[in-house]
Amino acid sequence: MDVATVDLSRNDPAARRDLLAAARDVGCFRVTGHAVPRSVTAEILAITRRLFALPRERLREVENVKSPQFRGYSRVGGEHTRGRPDWREQFDVGPERPPLDLGPDDPPYLRLIGPNQWPTALPELRSTVLAWQDALQAVGVQVLRTLAAILGQQPSWVDRWFDDQAAVYLKLLHYPGRAETGDRQGIGVHRDYGYLGLLQHDDVGGLQVRTRDERWLDVPPRPGDFVVTIGEMLERATGGYLRAAPHRVISPPDGRDRYSAAFFLAPRLDAVVEPMHLPPGLAQPVSADRQCAYGESALAGWLRSHPNVVERWYRAVP
Repeated sequence: MDVATVDLSRNDPAARRDLLAAARDVGCFRVTGHAVPRSVTAEILAITRRLFALPRERLREVENVKSPQFRGYSRVGGEHTRGRPDWREQFDVGPERPPLDLGPDDPPYLRLIGPNQWPTALPELRSTVLAWQDALQAVGVQVLRTLAAILGQQPSWVDRWFDDQAAVYLKLLHYPGRAETGDRQGIGVHRDYGYLGLLQHDDVGGLQVRTRDERWLDVPPRPGDFVVTIGEMLERATGGYLRAAPHRVISPPDGRDRYSAAFFLAPRLDAVVEPMHLPPGLAQPVSADRQCAYGESALAGWLRSHPNVVERWYRAVP
């Protein structure tokens, strides 16, 4: 069994029904028919391999503990999921923006705005990564617009918060091989806390998604496709009608390495997650949680995942 595949080049009723069913029933699906050139998808995996082949002293020059924006390199075990270290190393990138001059009364989540760190030993990383980020943002917005339209929302629902200040980010990931005895956690069970996640991975499997009946479904690689996951903010906005899919990555076997790139579509940090008013015939939203700025949830996620950065930059944040 595999997750559904949705062709974004189609806009007929059958394709829209397939997209809605995948987002509602599983919360994870593939997309094909996108406009991202193969050259862009090939380059991101190639440069990811080159990045993690750099000497570790070069990577530690841009370690994320040096960034209050949680940007840069994390060692194997540097990120935690549900309190347990993940068996992967990664490189985090967000929008290239100058840091804000903040006062004591400003929301702490505004500290997430700032520059990236780039290793001097791989100068072409910056242009390749930012090009992939722009391409994936366009795909993510296309998927979100289509879902919102199916659910009866006006285009302004997307335009209001997903503008040039959207707090998108991405991760370049390396999962080293691991003996099949003992812990196999590449990344532990989690749900993405933004609106959508889009994943591109190499030919080494390991991604699994948990279905509503608690089965684990493998999501094997397919060249040219992106895997999309519904995030917690979109689940909340639809009152639970769309499903934020729990998923994990199992470490590859000893002697193999897995490389991937993950993009996360998120709104402005000051965006308020407001409930949609769904059309008749669809399940109506449950009572909404306390409405809050997206940045509060985003910062809470980073604080849970990176204790080393918290120790240096966020000890005063409750």
